Amino acid sequence: MESTEVESDILRSVHALLRELDGHHHAFQSERGMLRWTLHKKIDRKPLNSAILVKILVKELERAERGDYRHYIIPLLHTLMYTLIKAPCISDDLYERVYDFCKKLLTLPKPYCTIGLDYAFRLKRERIAPGVLYQRMVISEQSLKSDPYPYQERVFMFADPEVLSKSVCSALLAEAKAAQMYQNRRSCMCYVIVRAVQAALGEACDVQRLQRILQTKPTDELEQCFQQVVSAVECTGSEVKADRVQHSERLKNIYSLVMSSSAVGSSSPDGLHGCPLPNPQISFHLWTEEDQLWKELVLFVRPLSHTCEQDCLSQELDNFEIQDIVSDCDCCEQTRFSVLSNDSGIERDLPTAGEELLLPGATEAEHAKLQRKGGIKKRASPLESMALLQNSCSGPGAKQTGKLYRKSGCNMAPLPHPCRLYTARIVVLGDDRVLGRLAQAYYSLRKRETRRVYLTPKLNLQFYYVPVVEGRPTIGSAEDHPASGPMELCELAVYLGRADPWYESNINTLCHMIPKLATMPSSLSTHPVADPFIMDVIAYYVRMGLQPVCFQVYAVKILFSNAAQEPAEDVFLTELSAQVQDCRAPKDPTQTRKKTTLEVPGADLAVTYRKVLLSNRKKEVDVLLRATGLVVKAIPSSEAEDLMCLNVNIAEVVKTSNLSGRSFSSAINKIRTHEIKIQSMERRTFNLCLDKDFRRTYTNVVSVEVSPCLEPSYCLQKTRTMRFNLHEPEDMGLAKYMPKSLLLPINTFAGIIQ
Repeated sequence: MESTEVESDILRSVHALLRELDGHHHAFQSERGMLRWTLHKKIDRKPLNSAILVKILVKELERAERGDYRHYIIPLLHTLMYTLIKAPCISDDLYERVYDFCKKLLTLPKPYCTIGLDYAFRLKRERIAPGVLYQRMVISEQSLKSDPYPYQERVFMFADPEVLSKSVCSALLAEAKAAQMYQNRRSCMCYVIVRAVQAALGEACDVQRLQRILQTKPTDELEQCFQQVVSAVECTGSEVKADRVQHSERLKNIYSLVMSSSAVGSSSPDGLHGCPLPNPQISFHLWTEEDQLWKELVLFVRPLSHTCEQDCLSQELDNFEIQDIVSDCDCCEQTRFSVLSNDSGIERDLPTAGEELLLPGATEAEHAKLQRKGGIKKRASPLESMALLQNSCSGPGAKQTGKLYRKSGCNMAPLPHPCRLYTARIVVLGDDRVLGRLAQAYYSLRKRETRRVYLTPKLNLQFYYVPVVEGRPTIGSAEDHPASGPMELCELAVYLGRADPWYESNINTLCHMIPKLATMPSSLSTHPVADPFIMDVIAYYVRMGLQPVCFQVYAVKILFSNAAQEPAEDVFLTELSAQVQDCRAPKDPTQTRKKTTLEVPGADLAVTYRKVLLSNRKKEVDVLLRATGLVVKAIPSSEAEDLMCLNVNIAEVVKTSNLSGRSFSSAINKIRTHEIKIQSMERRTFNLCLDKDFRRTYTNVVSVEVSPCLEPSYCLQKTRTMRFNLHEPEDMGLAKYMPKSLLLPINTFAGIIQ
């Protein structure tokens, strides 16, 4: 195909992508969500066309910036950066045009300036050290050991087997395995070496001969070559006044040594070749245990020996939790072991796993016996603990601003924090019910970290959400929500799709596509090299979706009709629904002749709430009304309603009188509030359901109180401060600068576009 035909074909694909963003692509509904994937696959098959696509995308970006097409900018920019990372070689003038465009975005409001600044930094680094973005992505995603760049990432996919069918879970597991079938450590190191050398030397690099030599090298020699290339690229990328010519000379010397070390026949360079970008390491998990998320994160940060058995693993985790609880109780007696030791006896002073050294002449077995068991723990100082907790909450500022906002990073750095070497990307699949479980798990994790800081200084947490709905909801949820359709169970995904068109185009289209692909015969079993569509889209999402939208988690306090039953506390993210139980009194046969009275449906409810005012003033409202039920929604119905408030719809019973007598009708009473308390004034109780999940149903409830869930570390710090300042109502000390509310960040491509 000639160059003009190739350019015309790519241009048509880009224009189809833009028409989809405008909503003018209804004739091809079956292709929604596949246009971006198809475009990138065209370039993957012919990597030399990357420069053509980059040139077209730059023109379209400049046109969108001049005209009134701002909604094109972020999708085109993400497509452009993803192409640049995988492109074998791009001319310097193209890099400069993209860099200049990113600098222009700094004059626009968020999120354009945020994304433009991030990409400008990346492009500047890539121009100086070509291939550094590809190298860092592969090293971190594949957990390749490298001292110059020691970061590691992993993608955890969680699916609730009670929400998704067995066929869907099996299809996702099969595709996750197929996506990494031919990936191994050796091949990934070869990709990094070839990509860096070719990006620096261009057409002077004999790619095919270099690949053959690397494949025949022993693993230790290949790793040595890999470390040399990584050191050279990272050294150039970290220098203040780096020189690209000097960088090319470094890699040319490594290239010459590799080529001269083998007797493989020489050949003339035959142009540029593309290097595939391996899929990230994705582990698929069926979410069956409450603390499963925390356990997986602990194992990721502190991996055990591969020779350990499974029971040893569970024992290790159990001991970790027990020590977590025991450390808070000073009166608990622990068994002491008399062991010869020259350490301080404080666990915090122990060296890390990588720093431990064996004594001269001591075997590994003897070293294992000399480990301290049941030692006395010394708690970290309040300042140190709060510094770590504060950095873990480096969300959108220290206090509520009254909006559902995109996290733009913390603009203050009062205390230095250790660099987190691990990044866990948590991808949850399902509907709003699985998001409710995620909010529970996140709240539990934050409470654990408040009691004992462990994951916070080491781990960076990123959350992603892929909506999946299979036909009609289950029987249990259908009874609670009889009028709800399939998309009614994905309110948060619908909101994110309205706020971020690129999320709507790439991720929300998977909602019904994943169940359809699960029912189709898999091509991966017959053709293992077939492209795994779902895993490719998820990989693109976790790589490019770095702008979080933070949602308020709400706390619920529940009182029951039985005074002996302990009050319950829970959290929810999207919805709370309450239905008054029908408790008709049994008929008395002795009163059959008396005139029957008309029974009033529902129950008398005392509602106390704080009214939402534009001036942010506090106004308490108390009302008494009769209602049959209510629904509390935490997700705004439109992107314009971005206040962090609850929308309460109460099904109020209205009494009417006419010639035929008294009758009753129902009316919806709407309330907007930050917090609300509902209490039944009669013997009638109501059923409570959280996040549309029938498994989280509470019965015989007489009172429920809903308020924004507080960050556990803030509560701890405020409690410590109040010990010394009993009469100070305002926040003092470190609590004044800490996030007050617990926010759950869900990553998207653009955040919220105003």
